[in-house]
Formats: sequence, structure tokens, C-alpha cells
Amino acid sequence: MTALTRLMPAGRIGGGRAGRLIERNVAIYRRTWWVLASGLFEPLFYLLGIGFGLGALVGPITGPSGESIPYGVYVAPALLATSAMNGAIYEATMNFFLKLRYAKTFDAILSTPLGPSDIAIGEVSWALTRGTLYATAFIVFAALLGLIITPWAVLAIPVALLIGFAFGAMGMAASSFMRSWQDFELVELVILPMFLFSGTFFPLSVYPGWMQVIVQLLPLWHAVSLARAATLGRFEPGNLVDLAYLAVMGLVGVVIVARRINGLLLK
Repeated sequence: MTALTRLMPAGRIGGGRAGRLIERNVAIYRRTWWVLASGLFEPLFYLLGIGFGLGALVGPITGPSGESIPYGVYVAPALLATSAMNGAIYEATMNFFLKLRYAKTFDAILSTPLGPSDIAIGEVSWALTRGTLYATAFIVFAALLGLIITPWAVLAIPVALLIGFAFGAMGMAASSFMRSWQDFELVELVILPMFLFSGTFFPLSVYPGWMQVIVQLLPLWHAVSLARAATLGRFEPGNLVDLAYLAVMGLVGVVIVARRINGLLLK
């Protein structure tokens, strides 16, 4: 925390002031809750269409520890991680860009006692909250469909928090460099291949050796690996790398967002 304080612009880190931004977002979505809920359906449709539809043709698949598991059980945690990522990314990209460039929301906020660090942490906290809401609802649906096979799956909720933190913070950091709405096509250009190739639907072993190296560098790969370990109740030493990767990614993103807000709005 001391190191983070030195890296960020002046202003109190976190605390009740950053929480005011979460309260603001909750108040806004009270009347447009259906917009918030709509993001849940995409991973659920993938789960029903691929987990069950394609899964009936694929049959059992080899899990991360070499065990044989139903295809739907294998796919569900990957879609859970994707759900947490999408929830955070939706909030961290276009919504954040609108507040920063057009609505001038942050300009108004900076006229209050809140500083750039408060805005960064408050907005990232709301993004990870949205991602966690999606992931928690997805876990409930997966459990109703019989795809949760261990009580350890409850750990998927804190995992979703971490995933939302990592992607929300880095998504906002990237959005702070965007100059127009067209630039967000680059976000889709990154998200879609990452969704398809991060072990979401197929084990890492099906890829050539050189591609396995690339896949293991992707942030969603680490998110999927951690979510799969939680929902299967099988943790390995490599999951500590996943944990560290996502935590560092989130912290770096928060620092960049705070410094970008400081540079764009206060200088």
C-alpha cells in the first residue's frame, strides 16, 4: 500500500470517498437495472448452446488434473471467468470513456474533495462489482443445471472479484488513451480472440507448442485457470501464478488510471 501511495497522485487512497462513486453508480442503475442484467445472457447462452449442445457430441473431456469430467462442467468455469471479465470490461471501457470525455463527470467530481486516486479506485471497484454480480448469477444458473460438482465452487466468487479487478482496472487504463468511439474496435479485437483461445472451450494440449506459450501469456487464460480450479476443487501450485498475475495486472491498471486522470483533468 505504501508503494502504491507513492506511485499515485496526491489524494487519499480508497476509503469512504471512493465508495461515494459506487453509491452514485448504484443510484443510476436503480432505474435502468435491465441494462445491468442484460450482460448476463451472453455467457448463459454459450453455456446452454455449447456446454450442453456441443457437449452432447464431445462427451467427457480431460480436466486440468488429468481427470475425466463432463464437457459442460469443463466449460462452465471458463464462461464464469468470461462473465466476470465482460461485466468489468463493459463498465471500464465505453461507460468510463463517456464519463471522461463527453459527460465530464470526472471534471465535476474533482471539484469536490475527491482526488484522482479516489476516482480510479471507486470506478474500478464499481467495475469489479458489476463483473462479480454477473459471475455470481452465472454460478447460480450453473448450479441449477447440475454443473457445480463441489462445495469449493463458492471460492469462485472471490475469484470473480479478482478477475473483475484485473480487467476493470486495465480496461479503464486502456480507455484513458482512447480518442474516439472508433478506437473501441481495438478492444473487441483483443477480447474476442482471447475469449476463443484461452482454454475456454478446449484444453491447452490441443494447441501446437508455440501457441500454448502464447495462450499462457493471456490474462483470460489465468482467469479461466483460477476459476476452473475453484469450481472443480482442485488447486495446484500454478494457480499462485494465476493469482499473482491478475493481482499485479489490477494494481498496475489502477495506478495508470489515477495518473491519466490526474494528467488529463488537473494539468
